[in-house]
Amino acid sequence: MNPGFDPTTIEALKAELKSLGQPFKLIPDEENSDEYVNFYFIGMYEGKEVIYDAALYTLRLHHSSEVYELAEHEAAKKFPNFSGITYQEDENGNLLPLTSEEEEVGWFITEIIMELEEEEAVKVQEFVDMDTHHDYGIGLDAALNVDFIDEKVIRKFIQEFNDDTLKLDDTLYAFQSEEEDV
Repeated sequence: MNPGFDPTTIEALKAELKSLGQPFKLIPDEENSDEYVNFYFIGMYEGKEVIYDAALYTLRLHHSSEVYELAEHEAAKKFPNFSGITYQEDENGNLLPLTSEEEEVGWFITEIIMELEEEEAVKVQEFVDMDTHHDYGIGLDAALNVDFIDEKVIRKFIQEFNDDTLKLDDTLYAFQSEEEDV
């Protein structure tokens, strides 16, 4: 049985949330950032309480991910031996140089990303996807058109999701990579 549907597990999470004074529990994850957060919250599904395992991210991050995936696909077509670029560290934690082929693929991917963004070839919109066959409760992926994900955004999302008042923006958006100051 899926533990996210188990009343005992749900009650334990309820008690933990009450002690935290929060409607959610962050899941420790090195990928959590101001653009992506993984957390648990309790909601209803088919008339019963359930734990939702949610991944909430910004629309900008979702767009970047889609663009990168498309660029990798183009790289795989051009470079038959391409299976991803892996960065390795030496014993001091410094990155080792890429092979010349990895370097060439990396530049190709960068060029494709720049072209896709310039042409606004990839457009994304807010969404919520539910996975009822998740291994813990119900999996929930959601992208919102916000600048960052913080406690206020998470609380509002949970409230509106649970109240069935969540209104998603169906406008299609394209983003440009931000130039990093060196």
